[in-house]
Amino acid sequence: MMRRITLSAFVLALGLVAATPALAASGGRPESPIIIYVTSQDLYYDSIAGPELPAHGRFQKLELTGPHGGPQTEFGPGDQGYVGGRWWVDANENGEMDDGDVFFSCPLLGPGRENP
Repeated sequence: MMRRITLSAFVLALGLVAATPALAASGGRPESPIIIYVTSQDLYYDSIAGPELPAHGRFQKLELTGPHGGPQTEFGPGDQGYVGGRWWVDANENGEMDDGDVFFSCPLLGPGRENP
């Protein structure tokens, strides 16, 4: 139960960041402290958080403990297996996508970079 609350708080924090975007100095990209590491590409991507989603359709697993202390995933933009930022976090740690997990949107913003 505590894990579910922690993951829900994480998703809520991502949503709050997305709800108050500011324009960055370069290129007008919304500022984003959300950084997701893509293991297959060895690249980091900025992201903006979207809403929680119902557990229907295709999702990609997002793990919350990457090399920079933040979230990581296996596939990113251009990789087969990337589903456009539809994430699943295994909140109940049973290895299955089920009702005890968290499902949300958080697209990756390219281009990726080598450092967080």
